[in-house]
Amino acid sequence: MESTIALIGFGEAGSTFAEAAGWRSAALAFDVLPCRRAAMERAGVVACAAAEDALSDADIVLSLVTADSTLSAARDYAALIKPNVLWCDMNSVAPDTKRAAALAIEAAGGRYVDVAVLAPVNPARMNVPLLLAGKAAPSAEALLRALGFCNTRVVGTDIGRASAIKMIRSIMVKGVEALTAEMMLAATKAGVVDEVLSSLDASEKSQSWFARAEYNIERMTTHGLRRAAEMEESAKTLIGLGVEPVMTSGTVRRQRDMAGKKLPFDTNGCGDVIGVMTE
Repeated sequence: MESTIALIGFGEAGSTFAEAAGWRSAALAFDVLPCRRAAMERAGVVACAAAEDALSDADIVLSLVTADSTLSAARDYAALIKPNVLWCDMNSVAPDTKRAAALAIEAAGGRYVDVAVLAPVNPARMNVPLLLAGKAAPSAEALLRALGFCNTRVVGTDIGRASAIKMIRSIMVKGVEALTAEMMLAATKAGVVDEVLSSLDASEKSQSWFARAEYNIERMTTHGLRRAAEMEESAKTLIGLGVEPVMTSGTVRRQRDMAGKKLPFDTNGCGDVIGVMTE
């Protein structure tokens, strides 16, 4: 592999991409959490003790940090990159956050690319849909495809356009999850879970609500904190557009409140939900 890859952040996305693509020693990884080193070793990438070690010779950087660390990562590490490096910001943040990060990277001589990841990295892995925006987006798309990403699309030259699509879409995706939790909390207390879910099934047959309720709630109990941070960025997106984020602000609270909860929901139709929720 000719290009050197720097992975800044080695959580679920970074480890999934590295293992699926088989980058091995062509990828250098850094994470502020030392416990992630074991995952780096399993993936066969070069585990770096400092960000500078990962970034100093990289041709392309995949920024895969938490939403609230996106801007600080760009600002803190901009001085460590080499000229013309492609900084692919794959974090779920508001367009204004991406534009601020781009200023830092471009001032240091790098080429910033706004990348929106439109689906969970598992099970999609290297087939996960990626939207790219920015003047360097075509160059980044070609290199990302060479690195194994096979579902990419350039959506424009303006930084923030890809993230706007992601953030606005997330209002529906995460909002439905939050509404599902609220519905199930009320239905469980009222003792009408079967009746409520059956009535929803009768009105919409694309997927059983017995399965959908279980899935939506699992997403929040497992990833609620990360999703709440992303929805805060969606709220910022709406504010930037002059739209008051009434429901989106509520979704932030519900996602955060659901994180890590063990809830006694029982749908009686798609397996042992109580077992799923308490394991």
